[in-house]
Amino acid sequence: MSKVAAWRTLAAQPARYAPLPAALHPLLHTVLAARGIEQLYCHQAEATVAALQGCSVAVVTPTASGKTLCYNLPVLHALLTDANARALYLFPTKALAHDQLAELTRLTTALDAHAPSAPLTPAIAAYDGDTPSAQRSRIRKQARLLLTNPDMLHVGILPNHVQWHEFFAGLRWVVIDEMHIYRGVFGSHVANVLRRLQRICRSYGSEPRFICTSATIANPTQLAERLIEQPVQLVQESGAPRGEKHIILLNTPLVDAEKGIRRAATLEAADLAATCIDAGLQTIVFGRARLTTELLLTYLRATLARRSSAYAAPETGDRAPVRGYRGGYLPAERRSIEHGLRSGQVRGVVATNALELGIDIGGLEAAVLCGYPGSIAATWQQFGRAGRTTDAALAVLVATAGLLDQYVLQHAGYIFEQSPEHALVNPDNLMLLVDHVRCAVAELPFQRDDHFGASPHLDDVLTLLDEQGEVHRHGDAIFWRGASHPARQVSLRSAGSDSVTIQRRAQEGGAGEVIGAVDQASAQMLVHDGAIYLHEGQSYAVQRLDLDALRADVTAVDVDFYTEAIAESDVDLLHCHAARATEHSVAAHGEVAVHEQVVGYRRIKRVTHETLGVYPLDYARRTLETSAYWCEIAPAVQQDLEAAGLWFDSVNDYGPNWQTQRAAVRARDYYRCSVCGAAEAPGREHDVHHKIPFRAFGYVPGVNDFYLQANRLDNLMLLCRTCHRRLETAGRLTTGLDGMAHLLSNLAPLYLMCDRSDLGAFVARGTPIGRRAESKPPAAAEVDFYTATAAAAHTETTRPTAAPSRTAPRVYLFERVPAGLGFSLLLYDLHDQLLSAAHEIVHTCACAKGCPACVGPVLDDQPVQLDTKRLTLALLERLV
Repeated sequence: MSKVAAWRTLAAQPARYAPLPAALHPLLHTVLAARGIEQLYCHQAEATVAALQGCSVAVVTPTASGKTLCYNLPVLHALLTDANARALYLFPTKALAHDQLAELTRLTTALDAHAPSAPLTPAIAAYDGDTPSAQRSRIRKQARLLLTNPDMLHVGILPNHVQWHEFFAGLRWVVIDEMHIYRGVFGSHVANVLRRLQRICRSYGSEPRFICTSATIANPTQLAERLIEQPVQLVQESGAPRGEKHIILLNTPLVDAEKGIRRAATLEAADLAATCIDAGLQTIVFGRARLTTELLLTYLRATLARRSSAYAAPETGDRAPVRGYRGGYLPAERRSIEHGLRSGQVRGVVATNALELGIDIGGLEAAVLCGYPGSIAATWQQFGRAGRTTDAALAVLVATAGLLDQYVLQHAGYIFEQSPEHALVNPDNLMLLVDHVRCAVAELPFQRDDHFGASPHLDDVLTLLDEQGEVHRHGDAIFWRGASHPARQVSLRSAGSDSVTIQRRAQEGGAGEVIGAVDQASAQMLVHDGAIYLHEGQSYAVQRLDLDALRADVTAVDVDFYTEAIAESDVDLLHCHAARATEHSVAAHGEVAVHEQVVGYRRIKRVTHETLGVYPLDYARRTLETSAYWCEIAPAVQQDLEAAGLWFDSVNDYGPNWQTQRAAVRARDYYRCSVCGAAEAPGREHDVHHKIPFRAFGYVPGVNDFYLQANRLDNLMLLCRTCHRRLETAGRLTTGLDGMAHLLSNLAPLYLMCDRSDLGAFVARGTPIGRRAESKPPAAAEVDFYTATAAAAHTETTRPTAAPSRTAPRVYLFERVPAGLGFSLLLYDLHDQLLSAAHEIVHTCACAKGCPACVGPVLDDQPVQLDTKRLTLALLERLV
């Protein structure tokens, strides 16, 4: 059976040209002509003309279409015609800024040759965390064109604006490259940084215009205008030529058709990349996450070593022909890899989306994507990394066995025909806004009737800061009270946490070496005690994670496994913003508190991916208040499924004999754990565990007496908390609601421009209908949410005043950002579309009882009555 799900050949496209704008400075005409450029691509000319007319511009054309000239020409024109003019270039990464500095310097050196009396090249500089301290004063005084990143602007430039007064007074242009990167939390932070920038510029008498460039997204104008809060002129018809490109969507072969198990995509992608490299194609392999990237690098090097004697004893370090590249590598490592790619010494690179951006890494001829990147826009960005000339190129998406990947392969139109997703930002997210108003008032006092961009919440935030004693009012002005600037306490890459450094332990008393970093929110998942951290293909065992010191100590090890953290979660509903009821379900969105705790980790063998063991962890529980969308199941649907024996999603009521049986088991096992023998501690009884899970028996109070079979003594065992947790986390039965949660959480990124990690899923199991009927009437604050909205079943939107009851079963999709960014409202609007797509996936999947491509992986020993696929399909058929 062919592994190729789709193969499209994009025909070569000739260039479309337009004349150089006559208004462009004559020196630019001369220098471009000397470089063989007598005319521009049509989009370059359109953008340049609009900018010369004083418009802010958004340029949205494919990778390698020459977007750089769209901003270099109008900016250099301004610098050449006005000696006081200044320009600021913002790139999402330092690497991209330094890459563009090299190209800009080549252009200005040619200009300086024709106008040596006022050279531009000395007035162009990069300014970031790698800039030596000795050079910073000179740059502040002399720079006319500054290349930096939002982080440095936020923490190093705006707080010290007095030292940059000439620069801000003359600022005419701000360039925002790779605008599509500025979405979600990062984009919302950057929008606030730009508010602060424009506020400072106004105080010095300047009003800069903006030029934004972006990969193809669905809402470039909306995103640009949300970021800069100015109208923009959109340029999106590319005139750049391209070579023929073959786009292949490749599925991995089935290993077990009944269970839907496929060969690991990492192995398939490594084999394909090795074939490309063997054939002489310089190749890039994209992995979706750090761990995937390091596994791919390990597999690719091993595959090449087996296939070719040239790679049997490969060079290491800077001379290695295959390198890794991702966030967490040190700057010197990344520069070395970029140079090796441009020179051709590095024949293959395995990267996260860190190389998705426009860094010049030479003419790559093949791109292999290990797994769907999560958005159509990112997919085409990564495809575009191959064929950055007019030569033919190859780009292959190797699908994983996961639901989203399989859905994309079965619906290839999503890649080739669907419009890319919307990029969302919410600069008025209150948690982010408060942080940036702090920074803004520390930079310049607020005056009466002052504003902060278009935010409607400035007065409320300033009142809050006043109540907290962080600012003080003097007449009509509001001043910062703090001794230091608050910017260093605000990370743009997250909702406010510092990073954890990863330090290799010193050998024989030497100094430890920092090999990488992770953000604090991810540390417990990636570098917990006992974790295997992978870096450039080398395994490091985490000896200790010290969250107080923000450091993880690691040692190099040689092992054939990796680790995966296990977390438990719970959700409390705080407030419902809107809901609508149908006959079968309620769709709603609102505010929730998500409680998560890392409770253990698995060791997983490389290549075979079998679980070698489960080990407990005991980190403190963390709480996140955020936004969520949820789907609640109507009582009639639950009752119907209970009667049909297709409902196993209620909170366990262990039956009237439970306390008796529990006491009997504790006495039988002599109050000791039956696994490790630990005795019960004073004040803490051990847990009584069902060998065959209680839920599998289908007990419904008032309907049957199946609890008697479930609570037989031979089905019960006494376990201490540690052993019980180890057993529970080793594998868990999945039910209809679990299958539905898996479907919805994996489908959501198809409609939102977000990563799967931006959303979490949680199943809230309800009480059986029989038990609800027997219980006393609920208090007013516990009224059933369905009852509160069912009366408005034919009303588009209602806002119930009562908090939903925890007795009703629900599937939550919550945002992993404090206060949320707006995804929940979109999911609420997409409710019917999501349910229909979920039903289609389960209905058409060829597996027997569930698989990663539909309801998620199921246990081999799952009881026959707990057929997850059948339960999920029955639920969705009633909801749809």
